[in-house]
Order: sequence, then C-alpha cells, then structure tokens
Amino acid sequence: MPLPQGTEALTREIDPRDQRIAELEAENQRLKRIRDALITRVESSAAHKPEPYAAFEHSVILAEQVRERTEALNAAMGELKSSNKALNRARDEAETARQRLNDAIESIADGFVLFDHRHRLIQANSRFRSYWRSAGLQVVPGTSIADVKAEAFSSGLIVEEHTDPAAEGSVFLLSNDRWVQMTERPTLEGGLVVLYSDITDVKNTETARREEALAEKTRLLQSTVDNLSQGVVLVNREGYPEIWNDRFLSLIGLRADRMSTERTFAELMAAPEVPLLTPPVQGLDGSRALEEVYRRSDGTVIEIKTHPMPDGGFVNTYTDITERYRYAETLKESERWIRVVTDHVPALIAYVGADLTIQFCNKVYEAWYSPEGEPLLGRPLDQIHSPELYQRLIPRVREALAGQSVTFEFEESNSRGEQRYMLRSYVPNLDSQGAVVGFFVMIRDITDRRRTALALQQAYDNLERRVKERTSALTGLNNQLRQEINERAAVESRLRDAKLEAERANLSKTKFLAAVSHDLLQPLNAARLFTSALLEHSFGPRAESLVRSVSTSLDDVENLLGTLVDISKLDAGVIKPDVTAFDLRDLLNNIAREFRQMAMAEGLELSFVASSAVVRSDSQLLARILRNFLTNAIRYTGKGRILLGCRRRGDKLLLQVWDTGPGIPQDKLTEIFQEFKRIRPAGSPADKGLGLGLAIVDKIARMLGHPVTVASVEGRGSVFSVEVPLGQLEPSKPQQEADLPVMDGGLEGARVWVVDNDRAICSGMATLLEGWGCRVVTAVSLEDLEAQVDLAGSRCDVILADYHLDNDENGVDVVAEVNRRRATEVPVLMITANYSNDLKQHIRSQGYLLMNKPVKPLKLRSALNHLLQRR
Repeated sequence: MPLPQGTEALTREIDPRDQRIAELEAENQRLKRIRDALITRVESSAAHKPEPYAAFEHSVILAEQVRERTEALNAAMGELKSSNKALNRARDEAETARQRLNDAIESIADGFVLFDHRHRLIQANSRFRSYWRSAGLQVVPGTSIADVKAEAFSSGLIVEEHTDPAAEGSVFLLSNDRWVQMTERPTLEGGLVVLYSDITDVKNTETARREEALAEKTRLLQSTVDNLSQGVVLVNREGYPEIWNDRFLSLIGLRADRMSTERTFAELMAAPEVPLLTPPVQGLDGSRALEEVYRRSDGTVIEIKTHPMPDGGFVNTYTDITERYRYAETLKESERWIRVVTDHVPALIAYVGADLTIQFCNKVYEAWYSPEGEPLLGRPLDQIHSPELYQRLIPRVREALAGQSVTFEFEESNSRGEQRYMLRSYVPNLDSQGAVVGFFVMIRDITDRRRTALALQQAYDNLERRVKERTSALTGLNNQLRQEINERAAVESRLRDAKLEAERANLSKTKFLAAVSHDLLQPLNAARLFTSALLEHSFGPRAESLVRSVSTSLDDVENLLGTLVDISKLDAGVIKPDVTAFDLRDLLNNIAREFRQMAMAEGLELSFVASSAVVRSDSQLLARILRNFLTNAIRYTGKGRILLGCRRRGDKLLLQVWDTGPGIPQDKLTEIFQEFKRIRPAGSPADKGLGLGLAIVDKIARMLGHPVTVASVEGRGSVFSVEVPLGQLEPSKPQQEADLPVMDGGLEGARVWVVDNDRAICSGMATLLEGWGCRVVTAVSLEDLEAQVDLAGSRCDVILADYHLDNDENGVDVVAEVNRRRATEVPVLMITANYSNDLKQHIRSQGYLLMNKPVKPLKLRSALNHLLQRR
C-alpha cells in the first residue's frame, strides 16, 4: 500500500544521503583498484626498476596516498553507517507517522479522502466508505476523482447538488436524506484532500428557524393589514385569497364566516350578499382596468385599486370615497354651471390674478382676444393685448388692484380690425384679510348702442331740416317715390348679396373648424397626457381630488370639442364613408360591453340581443350612430331598462335602441334632430350636452343613405331605429381590425422614441411613459432625433410618431427612414388628429398601428403592450 503523504516527504529527505554514500563507496572501490594496479605495475616491471632511493621515495609517497585514501574510505564508511542508522530511524518514524496519520484520519467524524497529484484515490477513512456501503457500493484505491463523482450520481447516492459561489464547496442531499458538505484542499505535490461533513442537523435547524421567521413575518403582516384604514385582500396567482382584513369584509358586506381560502376570489365576490352593482376586478389578464369606482346599493362609493404581484397574483385595496366623491360631484356640477352660464353670456368675462395673468375666461373672451384658438389661461395681460391697448388699460388695472371698482369705456379694434366701443368693468376680489388677490373683468360691446344714440341725435338734428325739405319737395313726390322704389330694389339686391355672403362665411367657418381640428386637439392632447402622468403619482387626498377633477373636466371638454369638430367636418364634407360588408357581431358586442358599465353606474339595466348578420355600411360611422342612441337613452332614462337589438325587414336590417324614459312629444319628434335642440322633461336635471348628438346622427345617416326613425309614447319610452342594407362578406377582402385587447405585460425598461412637432406633447408623453417605467427619447423632427441617438445602432423597442410634422415632414416618412437604416424594423404607432379614410388606409398599408388624438392613456398603454408582445 502506498505510504501516507508525510512518510513520502520524510523518504525524500533521506534519499540524498543514501546517494552520497553510494558515490563514496564507488570512489573507494575505484581507488582500491588504482592502488592494486600501481603496486602490481611496480612489482612486475623488471626492465624499469628505479634506483633504491627513488623506489623508496616512491613507496613512501604511494603509502601516504594509500593511507589518505584509506582514512577517507573509513570516514565514508562511518558516514554510511550513520546514514543507515538515520535511515532506519526515519523509516521507523515514518511508519509511526503513517500509523498516527491513519489513526487521526479514522478519528475524524467527517468523511476523509486523499488523492495524489493525478487525482487518483490513495486513502479514505471508514466514515467515507460508510456512505458507499449504505448505497451497496465500494470505492477502491486508484479510482480517479471524476469516476468517484460519476459513480455517486449514477448510483443514486447523491440526490441533489447545491453549489453556493460564496461558500468553499458544494452541498449534497444523499439518498438516506442526509445532507453532506464537501470541502476540497490541495496538497503540496498537487494532490487533493476532500472532507465530507454531515450538516443534516444544521440544515434542519436552519429550516426550523426559517419557518419560524416566516410565521412571525406572516403574523406581523396580518397585524399590519388589520390596522389599515383601507380594505386589503391578497390573491395568489391561482385565484385564491391568502390575506385579508376586517375592513375589506365590512366594505364589501361579506360575513367573516363566508371568507375562506378554499374558495376562489371570483366565487367570493359573486356571493349574493356582496352589494356591488358591477362585478369586481377578476385577475390581471389585461381585460379589466386596474382602478375602478363602484357604487353600492346603499349609496356608498368604493374605490378599488388592483396592484399586480411579481408571482402573478394581485393585491386589491378598497377605499370608502363616498364623501370625496360627493364633494367632487358637487364641485364638478358647480363648475359646469358656472361654465355654462359664463359661456352663454354675450359679455366678455374673465378673472385676472394679482400677477396680471388670466386665471379664468369664458368662450366669448377667448374668441375675442385669441381668434386662432390659442389658450389664454396662465398668460399675462401684456401678451394678450397689444402694447398700445395695454398701456391704456394699465392705469385702470392699478386702480382695481388698489381695491377700487372701475367702469370705463373706450374704443378698441377687434381681431378683424373693426373699431368697436367696449364698456369695461373691473371689480376687485378681496381675501379674508382684505388684501386684493385679483379682479373680475366684464366687457360689453356697446358699439350698436353708441351708434344708435349718435344716429338718434343726428336724426333729431336733421328732423326739422328734413320736414322743410319734404315740404318743399312735395311737388316732386312722384319722382321721389320712383327713386325710393329703385333704392328699395337696390337694398333688396344688397340684402340678397349679404345673405349669400353670410352663407359663404358660415361654410368657410365650418370648413375652417374642420380643417384646424388637429391644432384644436394638440393642446387638449398635451393636457390629457400631463393629467394622466399626474394620476400615476401618489399625492395627498386633496391633490388627487383636484387632479381627478381636472381630468374629468378635460373629458367634458374633449367630448364637447369632439362633437363640435365632428359636426363641422360633416358640414364641410371632410368625412367620407368607407362602405364595406362586415359582420355585426364584434361591433355590437363591443358597444354593449362599453355601455353596460355606464348603464349600471346610473342604476339602469341594459339588455342586448346579439346578431351575426352581415351588413354593408361604414362600421365606424354606424357605431357612432348607435353610441349616440345609447348615450341619449342613458341620459334621459331615470329608471328602468334599455334594449339594444336588431330586426330583419326583407333585405334590410333595423338596428334599434329601446328605453323606458319619459318619452318625446309627437310635435317634437322632428325637432330633436336639429342642431342645439334638446327636449328635456320638466323637473329633470340639466345635462352637459350641446344638443348635437342626434344632429350628427341625422347627418351621418343621410351620408350613408341609412333612414333613421323614432317612435315614442310620453311616459312610457322611446325607440330609435336605423335601417341598414344586408350584405355578403367577400373572401378576398380582409376583415376589419378588431379592437386591441386590453393587456398589461409591463413596460418597465422599454425604450420608446417619440417624434412630435409640439414640444408640449413631447414633454407630456415623456412624463406619462417614464411614469410607466419606459426610457423615452423625444424629438420634433428626424434631424432632432438623429442628433440624440444612433438611428442604426441604438436600441429601440417602439416608435411613437405624429403624422403632421413641421417643414412639410410627416411621421410615415420619418419612421420609414429610421427603419431603412436599421437591420431589424422597429414597431410603429402612428398618432394623428386626421380621420380621413385615405390616411387610415395608407398607414395600415405600411403595417403600422393608428391611434387618433386626443390619446387615451389606457388605450395607449394597451397598444404599447400589444406591439412589445408581438415583437
């Protein structure tokens, strides 16, 4: 058997002495042979016998050399004997050390294995061999370390292996459920010493301590959740609740004994005692919003927010916002009434702060001083008025800021250059301490009144002169009568010209409003982006309420502005129908799903009869007709139900909306389709519409050639119908694109390039996208983008581009140039306020997604997720 490592080292120390002794013995033998040869040569050489003295001298020298050699040989023999003794002692010590090493190895509680420099097994203790005996195997000396490991895995001795980079070795789970830690140490000769330590008890202790810590954390978490003022429920990715508090049970009205981890969250929320009028959020598959507000049957308003978990589950928080909701509704209603009153007053009304900036103005004021539609809010007076007018107004402004009410009039020019007489009133606004914080402005156009007064004065002055002239001219009455007849004809001709000019001006106004819809929607789009970005942040309750109020006001402005733009585009003939054959199934399902939530929020029941009929029409314009029908039905139906369905009439199909509202008088059935006409029953609350919904329906129906009819019984309800021709799908034509699915796979880390010529929109878009975790680069043109990033090499996941850019550029050309330089094309989302079919078809032919302004943040997020997942 090979010697232990310590014995071999001792043997290597004795070997040089052994070699030296062998060399000395060989040298001694050689000298002996030389001596014998010399003696023999001297004695046998008779022909060359020296002289006696020389021979004696030579013998003396030779004897001296022999003596020296003999002494050296004796010394070497002594050293040889000493070395042999030392070698024997070393061998005894090595054997003792070997035995001690064996005893020490056997006394180790861990498994011990020694490998030589070729990593072949030399020695192992019984502890290590016991591991193999328990598996019915045997490891013999000479086995390589690779074979030992391979045999351990193939025989099933090792069940699992865990390697920790921070530790000194690996940890194995053996087939007998014991945990062993392997530690390796190299030897001086290049071999390897391996220790196998049984750490089963340590492992079990760590597991118990970890379970105890986890139980403590769970207890602390439950205690924390129970002390929250909000209702909280944690649902795992399988859909079962894991943690909840009493506040959650009280807000949803569920008894504690009904709550269980054995029932899914959807089953619990579908319990009859849960008083929510609409189903709660079900999972996070992207089909529902992450934040919703529900009204319970007892009037309580609950805000539900869903927070996704990394493992696929989610956390729902339930907050009672009844008071805040009522306060916001009151503020919203007050603001709406103030806006309605001021916008319909012919006078110019505004409020100017102490810093001389416009903080409020009505539409008349805005139209007078900003004919291009540029917002006036937040702008100082010296930027709104011309320098001359501002210098004339500033003394009166100072008087108002000093606390004096000022009324004055003077002549000024309007945006068309006409000279008008304006009566101005400045009323200071005082705070609770009596300090002036601003002043109210009311401006009335008194040009006609002033001209009438001057005309009356002139008429009075000329009355006597005219009487005298008429008396003296009585004889020429016939000639004057003829002249008056000619003048009347001329006046009638001028009136006809004026009427024609007015009609042309109205048409020009309509075309202008339709053409500048992009510019009208740009600031609204930017404002929506900024408010949506604000909603992504957490503020105090009052700040959040104000932000939501602003967002709601923007929604109202968007709806009103969109209605005005739509009616103007229809009048100007900008919108062209895209008539195709399509299946009604998706269109009706989407509309029913959209308005069912609105109806339930108003306490109404919306019934829907599905249909898969194929019709020929413009799907978007037909959807607009049905949405206006349903909007009016929800708006004017106080209680009851609404029905959306279809009826076949030969080769036609009637799409109908029934309601149980107050009904419409028979003499008003045609009047409701006129612009700005609203028939509201006595005592019903006012609404925020403009009375253009049915006017738009009438214009769209005439454009499509779809007859629209209405039947109503007062006190019982109404039914609105639109007749659409049946069609047949053409296999060669692709089906219309379905709505994008609402999904949220996470935008964290996505790199987005935004190209828009409006820097406010760029800033708003960057704020919103960065709030979602995106990395955003904004640019106003291709050159600006190229100056910031490497178009060919920089990473980009999605490009958002506005179609209308400056300097005759458009978004399609810009993204085409970007993708031309890249090896792989980047997905594109094109944003525009142009609703024309030609542009829509052009963008779709490029393979880009299209989204119209103003951009809905939820729809934008869904589109980005769709593009990222498709890529």
